[in-house]
Amino acid sequence: MAKKRPQKKAAGTPQVTNGEVPVVGAREPCPCGSGRRYKACHGRAAAHAVTELVQRPFEGLAGECDWVALRELVPAATAPLHPKGGLPEGVPSVTLATVLPMAWPALRRDDGSVLLALQNDTSSGDLSRDLADTLQRALEAEPGTPVAARRVPAEGPRLQDLLDPEAGFEPVVHTGFEFWVPESAEGASPEVAASLERANAAAIPTVKLPGVEAAYWCETPEKNHLRWVMPHPEEKLLDALARLHAAGTSSLGEGTRLVGSFRAHGLVVPVWDLPSAMTAEDCEKPAAAFAERLAGALASEAPLTAEERRARGGLTNRQVTLS
Repeated sequence: MAKKRPQKKAAGTPQVTNGEVPVVGAREPCPCGSGRRYKACHGRAAAHAVTELVQRPFEGLAGECDWVALRELVPAATAPLHPKGGLPEGVPSVTLATVLPMAWPALRRDDGSVLLALQNDTSSGDLSRDLADTLQRALEAEPGTPVAARRVPAEGPRLQDLLDPEAGFEPVVHTGFEFWVPESAEGASPEVAASLERANAAAIPTVKLPGVEAAYWCETPEKNHLRWVMPHPEEKLLDALARLHAAGTSSLGEGTRLVGSFRAHGLVVPVWDLPSAMTAEDCEKPAAAFAERLAGALASEAPLTAEERRARGGLTNRQVTLS
């Protein structure tokens, strides 16, 4: 059997003898001077450090449930963001957007304003850290330029470190992605216009219910749905939903049905099937009434009955984890 030859250090690669090894591209020579690619050397530890999954990346931010909804449920929406200490000089506004043209992670517009995309793929297991890194780079980018994706350092700020927790979070749901193009602009570039057309064609009509937190109605060809991101602890919420389901009070009215839930970013999202004729406005009063029933069920400390346990098992079996 042939012996492995010792690997030589790559010529021209500086060897790091003190301090941390800087992050570089996965296929580049490792800055430590080993001669191996970064991903096969110090990149292994760095990749492990940044891929530890954070179950609730938006915990501690104002409007955590709406952050989850905009990440997973809503096609087109924006929300103003408020950095701690106010907006930097030369940045008139910072806005969170569900997606941006050409899947840009962020964009610094000509007027200096910043758009930060929420639904992009990220490089680590901490979505909050990835978004914070993109936001910081967008604030420093030249006006009129998009921000490219990159591998995020393991030690860096998170959104919770950059955003004012007292400022609130108020999403605005749009019917399309025209917000990509500023009103002051004469028109979009051909690339942006094509991306806009594709995005608008794929967008599912969605409406945020005004009377309850983080509940979103959407329209599909066969039936409509209500998807409601809830902040309650998962086990307690499933018990409460089971109590209501067993009592026949988990629906939102005639022709509606609680069909299950999915788990996203550490929160549970119950889902109802609705008749195709049931509009978002039609959902408002039934949703508010359900919220009152749910509050009562959440307050109960009684053990689940046999029927409630069966109902809970059915709900659990239909649960899907998105992230």
